[in-house]
Amino acid sequence: MKKWLLACSLFLGLSVLAACGGNSDDSAENETKGLLSDGKLTVGVTAGEHEEIMEQVKELAAKQDLEIEIKTFSDYPIVNEALEQGDLDLNVFQHEPYLNEQKEDRNYDIVNVGNTITTPMGIYSNKVQNLDDLEEGAKIGLPNDPTNGGRSLLLFEKAGLIKLKEGVGVTPSLKDIEENPNNYEFIELEAAQIPRQLDELGAAAINSNYAIESGLVPTEDSIFIEDKDSPWVNIVAARAENKDDEAIDQFLSIYQSDDIKQFIEDTYQGSVVPGW
Repeated sequence: MKKWLLACSLFLGLSVLAACGGNSDDSAENETKGLLSDGKLTVGVTAGEHEEIMEQVKELAAKQDLEIEIKTFSDYPIVNEALEQGDLDLNVFQHEPYLNEQKEDRNYDIVNVGNTITTPMGIYSNKVQNLDDLEEGAKIGLPNDPTNGGRSLLLFEKAGLIKLKEGVGVTPSLKDIEENPNNYEFIELEAAQIPRQLDELGAAAINSNYAIESGLVPTEDSIFIEDKDSPWVNIVAARAENKDDEAIDQFLSIYQSDDIKQFIEDTYQGSVVPGW
């Protein structure tokens, strides 16, 4: 009889411990849900205007009890990788065609959750002030990633340097050049390196963030530039599982506020424009 009572006591004790442990796990799981489980949003940006604007967003967010940690990157591809791996909660540096290309190539589960700014791509040169003065066979630089490379070719076509095949869409490649009457030699380079290579090129297409970072003023120093209504608006990207998180809504309301719009317009004088 004593053995039976002892066994029952042990069974009841283990059941209580298991129940307590289950409640603890459920509580811990509930506490870690949502992007603000650690009390802050970690946002990845590239150096230049994205970082500068995010510093302003961070200041405004602090007044609304939203802490933002900014992580700055020097190259495009690793920013989406950091978001996919969970090292970031959001990133702000790219337009949607670039994100779509990355998703297709690397199977990222990342989505666009809102617009930020448009940074018009321009053509720059240290050798000529007008594209008509480019020598025949001049070397022309462009980014080597498919999206920004294609964007550059569309810009070259609009500037009258080349003609592309019909129906090439937003990501044409060098193979899609149908006419190149001046036999320009197109050199594909890392986007971040192009400003430093200008002395060795006749001209080059440069993304505004890298132009600004290198001391160039797109609206003043470019010899040809995209229209201000360019469709290449930059976005906020998040992992798909978090797209409806309340913290993202709060972040977007701050980023897309009148205060940030005024900062952009006052600071960049048309080189960077609000995209919302």
